[in-house]
Amino acid sequence: MADTQQVDPKAERKAARLAQQISSFSKAHGGAEGQVAYLGERGARIVLVGEDGNWGDLVAPTYEIAEKAVEKSGITRHESFDGDFAAKVKTGRYEWSRMAGIQVGGPKNS
Repeated sequence: MADTQQVDPKAERKAARLAQQISSFSKAHGGAEGQVAYLGERGARIVLVGEDGNWGDLVAPTYEIAEKAVEKSGITRHESFDGDFAAKVKTGRYEWSRMAGIQVGGPKNS
């Protein structure tokens, strides 16, 4: 039996645009790897880590569009953001202050 699944042109265009953005990031950072995380009704987050340790992310309207964009871009996709993949991320002073918030550099109790 033939596959009768309909292709949504709008979803295809969105996946193609995201794939182009992923490819641009990859080119700018000496290559890249990624991971897709489900965000619920908001869609999915594509986390990118460049070979140089820089990172970024994109949000797709659906998990399926995110998966298709990563596939079209040709980067390596990880199932989770842990271990060796997470260790590739370079973080600077800004990221540490944002992650730590009050615990590290916030107001002190007198």
